[in-house]
Parts: sequence; structure tokens; C-alpha cells
Amino acid sequence: MNAAAIFDLTGKAALVTGAAAGLGREMATALVENGADVLCLDRDADALKATCTALSGVGPRVIAFAGDVTDPAVVQSAVDRALAEFGRLDIAVANAGISDRTAKLFHEADEADWTRVIDVNLSGLAALNRAALRPMMAQGSGKIINVASMWGIAGPAGLFARPAYAASKGAVVNLTRELGLEYAPHGIQVNALCPGFFRTETRPRDAAHAKIMEDYTPMGRIADASEIKGSVLYLASSASDFVTGTTLVIDGGVLAR
Repeated sequence: MNAAAIFDLTGKAALVTGAAAGLGREMATALVENGADVLCLDRDADALKATCTALSGVGPRVIAFAGDVTDPAVVQSAVDRALAEFGRLDIAVANAGISDRTAKLFHEADEADWTRVIDVNLSGLAALNRAALRPMMAQGSGKIINVASMWGIAGPAGLFARPAYAASKGAVVNLTRELGLEYAPHGIQVNALCPGFFRTETRPRDAAHAKIMEDYTPMGRIADASEIKGSVLYLASSASDFVTGTTLVIDGGVLAR
């Protein structure tokens, strides 16, 4: 099988959360560009509509589904819609995520902020995993891609104090390992992406933060958002059929320090 066939997603159906902008939009784009039908879920209805309109002429079917991943009923409805429209669900990308509102030490951080981050980054992700696994078990196949972070493997406090973010992403990494093991006998692969510093609409927030990120990254730069495409395509395609329960780090060398 040649490389084009290995990465071809023609006939596959996918769901991507947090797909309206940033890395989520790039991930959805990568899947569509390589032949998959994609349902895009995001709470920002206007941005989601613009993204799906732009993607509708790129390849197969693209569906916008506005909703919040912190509501399990919304996540289940999104999966049900994907099944109704596409007839199956082969790829689920749990990308929706947020960070601590302020860089505070843990004992000073707002408890409501902690709950908010955990609800989105961990509970929302778990809701998608749970909902997607049901049809994947019935099919006997599927790929789940959980978006964690390099800060799910190492602590960010050397640069920015983000205790809730670090805790949630660390949990995502280990949940991914657990689910990879649980579902390995059932033809389902569960893996995590761990991005480093990527340039999106909201990051870095100013020149000072950009300089910190660039200086901390051995490659000396912040990645362009589009540079996530190859990694998500690898985990979504047959190229990763013998890969499960692991993490793919895309951080410009940060964790190699």
C-alpha cells in the first residue's frame, strides 16, 4: 500500500470538538482534505458556521453542530447526529479545551475556575470518549484522538502557573493510556496528541508571551496552527493501526530538555 492510500480517509466519518477555530479547525480541515465526512462541534455558533462554510467546498460532507461539551446530552446528540448523517463514526477528536483564567499559585487560584477547566478539559473529553465508544464497539473499529498537551507530561509552572490546566491534561494522558488498553482487543485505538506552543487566534496573547514561548522552545519558534495537521492525520488514518494508548508530542523539542 502506498503512502497516499495509507493516509486516505475516504469513506470515514469523524467528529471534532472545539472545531470552530485554532487547532480544532486545522484538525477538522486535515480530515476533510483527506476524504472524511466531518461533524464539527463547538459552542461558538457563529465561528463554527464560518468554519464549516469554508470547509464545505473542500471535500466531503461537513456538518456544524453548536453546543457545549460540558453537557453530556449535547455530546451524545452530536454523536447521534453524526451516525444519522454518516451511518457510522470512525474518528472522534476530543479537542475542546480551556486554560486557567489567571496565572496564580494553586492555593490562591479561584475554585470556580478549577471546576470550569476540569469540566471542559476532562469531563467534556470523557463524555465524547464514552459516546463515541458505543458505536465504535458495535462496528468493531474506531480511532479516538484525545488532545492533551505537553503540560500533561511536564508542569508548566516554570513559565506560567496553570494548575487546573496541568491537572486536567495529565488526567487526559493517563485516561488515554487506560482506554487504549481497555479497547485494544476490540479494534479501537485511543491515543493522545500533546501539542506544545502553537500560534492561533488567541495564542500567544502578546509579544512578551511570544518571546517567552520562543525562547523556551529548542527549535526557537512557535508552531503554525497548520503544523498539527500531519499528526492528527497520522492518528486518524490506517498509518496508526498498531498504535494505541500512547502520546504523540509535537512541541519543538521542549520535553527533550
